Amino acid sequence: MGKERLYLYDTTLRDGQQTQGVSFSAHEKQQIAKTLDALGVDYIEGGWPGANPTDSAFFADAPQTRATMTAFGMTKRAGRSAENDDVLAAVMNAGTGAVCLVGKTHDFHVETALGITLAENTENIARSVAHLVGQGREALFDAEHFFDGWKANREYALEALLAAHEAGARWIVLCDTNGGTLPDEIGRITSEVIAAGIPGDRLGIHCHNDTETAVAGSLAAVRAGARQIQGTLNGLGERCGNANLTALIPTLLLKEPYASRFETGITQDALQGLTQASRLLDEILNRVPTKQASYVGASAFAHKAGLHASAILKDPSTYEHIDPGLVGNMRIIPMSNQAGQSNLRRRLAEAGIDVPSGDPALARILDEIKQREDRGYTYDSAQASFELLARRELGQLPDFFEVKRYKVTVERRKNKYDRMVSLSEAVVVVKVDGEKKLSVSESMDEDGNDRGPVNALAKALAKDLGPYQQAIDDMRLVDFKVRITQGGTEAVTRVIIDSEDGQGRRWSTVGVSANIVDASFEALLDAIVWKLLRDCGREGAVA
Repeated sequence: MGKERLYLYDTTLRDGQQTQGVSFSAHEKQQIAKTLDALGVDYIEGGWPGANPTDSAFFADAPQTRATMTAFGMTKRAGRSAENDDVLAAVMNAGTGAVCLVGKTHDFHVETALGITLAENTENIARSVAHLVGQGREALFDAEHFFDGWKANREYALEALLAAHEAGARWIVLCDTNGGTLPDEIGRITSEVIAAGIPGDRLGIHCHNDTETAVAGSLAAVRAGARQIQGTLNGLGERCGNANLTALIPTLLLKEPYASRFETGITQDALQGLTQASRLLDEILNRVPTKQASYVGASAFAHKAGLHASAILKDPSTYEHIDPGLVGNMRIIPMSNQAGQSNLRRRLAEAGIDVPSGDPALARILDEIKQREDRGYTYDSAQASFELLARRELGQLPDFFEVKRYKVTVERRKNKYDRMVSLSEAVVVVKVDGEKKLSVSESMDEDGNDRGPVNALAKALAKDLGPYQQAIDDMRLVDFKVRITQGGTEAVTRVIIDSEDGQGRRWSTVGVSANIVDASFEALLDAIVWKLLRDCGREGAVA
C-alpha cells in the first residue's frame, strides 16, 4: 500500500514578515523563495500583492519555482462583486497559479470586526472562491479564527467552510489564529470537520505558537486527517510565531508513524540542507540563530565532556535521537576535532574543492573554522569566505595582490549652504606584481551625497589593481549587514557583505574585528579575491 501525500505550505514570506523587527527586501524574499524551493516545499506564499511595495515588487519579479507560488489576500468586501473589488483584483493580478484568501469563520469577528451579517460574510467567501476558480486559479480558503469560531458557533463555522468547499476551493485551511487551541482539541475538531462533510485531503492546518504547541497541534491535525501543513522557517510569525517547519519537516520524514505513512516533496538529500536553510534565514534577518532549536540548532547535538561524550564516542544513538547529518547539522564534542568532517567535505565539494576522506587538511580546516567562529565569524551564509579559507589552508589560493596599508578619515563640516555634512576619504596602498599602487577615493556619490567610510574604502580598494582591474570592474556591493557579537568592552563587530557582478553571480563574505571599518575591509578584501579567483583562475592569470 502506497504512502499518502502530505503537502507543505510555507508562509515565511508573508506570515513570517509579520514578526516584530522583521522586514524583508524584495531581493531577500527572492533568495528565501529559492532556498525553500530547493528544500522541496509544495507551496510558497510570497506575500500580499498590493498591500505594500515590497510584496508587489517581489511578485513583479518572482523567481521561477517548482513549488506553486501563491499570492495571499482577502475575500471580497460586502456590497461589491468579486469582479469589481480592487483589493481582490490586485491579488489576482500577481498572476500566481494559486491564491489564498483569508475570511472570517468566527461569528463574533464577522459581526464585531467586519460589522456585517453572517449571511453577507458567507456570500463573500463563496463568490470570492468561485471567482478564483473561474479564472483558472487554484483556490485556498484561509479560515481565520476557525477553532475559536467552531467552539463558539459550530453551525456557522461549518457554513463558512462549506461555502468555500462548494465554490471549488482546493484547500480549506483551519487556522488557530490566536494560538490558544491545544493539540487534543485541534485533533478532535479536525475529525469533526471531516465527519461533517469536508474531506481530509482538502483540509490544511495553520497553527500559531502562543502555547508553544504549534508543531504538536499541526501533527494532531495530520493524525486526524488533514493533508496540508502550513508553517514558517524557524517558526517566524506574529507574537510567538507559527508552526516551525524546521521541526515539522524532519519529524515527518524521520519519525513514526509519519515516516512510514506519508510522503512529502522533501527528499532525504534535500533534508540535509535544512540546517543551512535555517541559518541562512537568520543571517538575512541579521539575527543570532537559536542554539537550542530542535534538529538545526548549534547545540542540538552538542555533548560536553563526561559521561555523555564518552557514550557518544562508543555509539552516537546513546544520546542522539537521529543522526545529525540527516538534517545537515553536526555533532559537537569539544574533545574531538573529527566531528563534522563529513559535513565539511560536502561544503567543500559545493565550492568545487575535492578533499579525500582522511586527508589531514580536513582537520586543519575544521580547527581553523572553529577557532574563527569562536571569535565571531560565521560561514553558514558567507560561502565565498569559507571557500577562500579552505583554499588558503590547502595552498590553492594565489597571491593576487598584497595590501600594504590603508587609512580612512571622516570629516564633519559645514558646506556652502551652512549645513553640516560628512565626508569620508580612504587611502589604500596595494602591491601588485612587485609594484606599489596608491589609490584615494571619497565617499560622495554622483548626486553629492555622502555614502560613508565603507563606500570610500571599497572604491579605493577597487580603483587600481593593475592587470586584475578589468576582472573587478563589473562587481558592486549590494548588501551590507553589521552585527555586534559580544557586549561590553569585549564587543566584536561582524560584517557580512553581499557582492554581485555583471554575470549575475552573487556571493557573500565576512569580516570580524573590534573595529567596524576593519571588519568591513576584511569582508571587502575577500569579496575581491573571490571574484579574481573565479575570473582569473587559480594561477592568478587574467582570463
